[in-house]
Amino acid sequence: MENEKGESPSTFKMGNSAQERSLPYVPDCYAVPSSYEPRDALDSNSEIVPTIDISRLKGSDDERRGVIQELSSACQRFGFFQIVNHGINQNILDDALKVAHGFFELPEKEKKKFMSNDVYAPVRYTTSIKDGLDKIQFWRIFLKHYAHPLHRWIHLWPQNPPEYREKMGKFCEEVRSLSLDIMGAITESLGLGRNYLSSRMDKNGIQVMAVNCYPPCPDPTTALGLPPHSDYSCITILLQNLTGLEIFDLSAHGGSGRWVLVPEVKGVLKVHIGDHVEVLSNGLYKSVVHKVTLNEEKTRISLASLHSLGMDDKMSVPYQLVNSEKPARYRESSFNDFLDFLVKNDISQGERFIDNLRIKD
Repeated sequence: MENEKGESPSTFKMGNSAQERSLPYVPDCYAVPSSYEPRDALDSNSEIVPTIDISRLKGSDDERRGVIQELSSACQRFGFFQIVNHGINQNILDDALKVAHGFFELPEKEKKKFMSNDVYAPVRYTTSIKDGLDKIQFWRIFLKHYAHPLHRWIHLWPQNPPEYREKMGKFCEEVRSLSLDIMGAITESLGLGRNYLSSRMDKNGIQVMAVNCYPPCPDPTTALGLPPHSDYSCITILLQNLTGLEIFDLSAHGGSGRWVLVPEVKGVLKVHIGDHVEVLSNGLYKSVVHKVTLNEEKTRISLASLHSLGMDDKMSVPYQLVNSEKPARYRESSFNDFLDFLVKNDISQGERFIDNLRIKD
């Protein structure tokens, strides 16, 4: 085999990427820069990462107030929390992971039906972040598809594995219902009331599923599955089969921060605060910076369900959170604005959508 370590990113496009071909080495264009180091993540520790019993949102008034306070604290410190007792049956979670893994195991000709580098496409299969275009390539294969309203998009999803649409569709419906409860709690915690965004999220909101596959990597210390970034969404609800997700704790080490490895506990879901909730809170809540590390022996599958307002519906700082002492700190923006940003910028180089939204003093 010719050694391609020195080849450019364009060498490793869809269908020919190092991760799809299971190369026994990591090509140079996959090597992460020193700015992403040191890899000093703590061991998985459930005591560090906030875990919230979300069922208490439907309990007594005191229970709901308690949950909302926990959620507010987690959003301010981490922009991230885990949830238990969320009401989604374990079989639904397992089935979704199973059909996702099954899709990535399909013959190449089947997956090629969905290959696209068009970030505006409602269904696309590709690699890294922007296949072959990123200056640094990432050890990731993914399928993205819109999921709400389900009847509008599901006919575009893969028909193989045969149960993909049924099992993934059920997962999407359950997670979306959960997302509305969580967003209601978030807006309530900000003093805006639980229904502040309910009609905009429920009727016209966007749900995007990122079905991610991180194959075994011959040198996990050299490459990453995804670089440090934050999600554009209001919230992202994540299901994974293995550890690999790391979040950045901004408050650690006197404000210099540290990486924290998120533990994997069966049935527990992860909730990321996205850029649009940072805007909604006028900076009180932080969109979590996170990255994905790799495993030398096992394939990691993650299902990220991203929830936001409608395609052109702009999130802005509510007037209730603005006064003479606390002016609006962010410009308004939409999901479509994020897609435009993605086309024009290289996230692998550390460029973040939220930085583009901040109003300079």
